[in-house]
Amino acid sequence: MGEWRVTVEETAPAIDGGTPVTVTIPIRAIELTPGSTISIHNLSWQDFEQILTELGEKRSTRIAYYRGTLEIMSPLALHERPHRIIAYILTTILDAQGRDWEDFGSTTLKQPEIAGVEPDTCFYIQNVSRVRGCTNMDLAVYPPPDLAIESDVTSKTTLNAYEALRVPEVWIYRSRQLKIYILQNGDYAESSISSIFPDLPITEMIPQLVQKAIDDGTSRMLRELKIQLSQ
Repeated sequence: MGEWRVTVEETAPAIDGGTPVTVTIPIRAIELTPGSTISIHNLSWQDFEQILTELGEKRSTRIAYYRGTLEIMSPLALHERPHRIIAYILTTILDAQGRDWEDFGSTTLKQPEIAGVEPDTCFYIQNVSRVRGCTNMDLAVYPPPDLAIESDVTSKTTLNAYEALRVPEVWIYRSRQLKIYILQNGDYAESSISSIFPDLPITEMIPQLVQKAIDDGTSRMLRELKIQLSQ
């Protein structure tokens, strides 16, 4: 099978006006500037699988595929920190509540022929017992993650992919705000309450704690959070 060459639109960050530029290049030659995204349309599932193979696993980009459209995103350096901090906060709260969890990171999640996505990170909480021993994620065998966490995502393709995968809850952190999306009757509805932490003001807590971690240090923030949760 020959090397994949694609015609893509690259939308650069708003600093240059966000004007789309169309080019044809080998898929492995794609180098995105941080903060930019390319969209590839009219792809079959087999095309998507081949592109995933050619891109390889050792890369900084994230992908989202939904019904023929593939988006490849190159996160900003500042993108990485918030979702890592949020994951620390999440596990600290779960540990304080005595609840089990598993972090599956940016594992590629797939619904063949329909959707594929690589979250910034994802967790099993309610269904943690059902993924014990799992070393190769296959959604035909295992349930989808209970929670996916994304930072700086604005793409409809990404949310559509999670919807097709039936991920029950998605957190999107952007511009110091947290939005929660709950799957209801097959569609996402924005919610101020997390189904995982119904008694906690998560949309208020997370932005405050993320900023505190950035200002004062993550380890200090987490130590203080543990004390608060134990009271």
